[in-house]
Amino acid sequence: MTTVLIIGSGPNAVAAREWERGPFDRIVAINNAWRVRPDWDDLIHPSDFPDARKPDDLAGGQRIITADDYVPLQNAFGGFVYAGGTMAFTAAYWALAASKPRVIAMIGCDMVYPPSGNTHFYGTGTADPLRTDISLRSLEAKSARLATLAAREGCAMVNLSADASRLTFPRAQPAQSAACTPLNYSATKVAAALKEEDRLGYYVPSGKYWKEEDRFDPAAIDALDQMWLKAGQPL
Repeated sequence: MTTVLIIGSGPNAVAAREWERGPFDRIVAINNAWRVRPDWDDLIHPSDFPDARKPDDLAGGQRIITADDYVPLQNAFGGFVYAGGTMAFTAAYWALAASKPRVIAMIGCDMVYPPSGNTHFYGTGTADPLRTDISLRSLEAKSARLATLAAREGCAMVNLSADASRLTFPRAQPAQSAACTPLNYSATKVAAALKEEDRLGYYVPSGKYWKEEDRFDPAAIDALDQMWLKAGQPL
């Protein structure tokens, strides 16, 4: 059974510095989060991530995951328009497909940004979920979709943060995360949501969905998001 820890760039990511490695089989760092602790296994970042922010050296077993790696795997779960175009969701779908984990636990991925003060653990930065983007109209719905599709794969999604969060996952403590169980969901409602995704056809194999944004209907995506929110509610 594999437990994956995903560390994002939120201010509370630094909490992971003090955690024991024992509960986690793999640690995935998003963008700058490789700086949080040195024993990460995978660093995942987009194509435009600056070279100056990448680690100078990799320890044995460490690897960098790029768009060439994660785009095909996220496409296997419906693509970016439906899954949500943030690296937090991308990292989770990549881990789900690549590692077949029993649990994916997140910290620093709450996607709640204060109006003043630090927005990221390293200070201030650009908050991707706040940009105008067709795939980010409901972060809660994208979170519910992820938890539901993970549950279909036998994987529990949990949030190790105690702060306000846009994630809909259950909260957990690091030491107990491996014992968490997948979400209970409505198979009928999931099937209906996936059928609607197929009907809409908002699939972009390259992952560069913003280049085709004119063909996406925001109202249709909003309606689909509501389907996932209902499908992802515990029974």
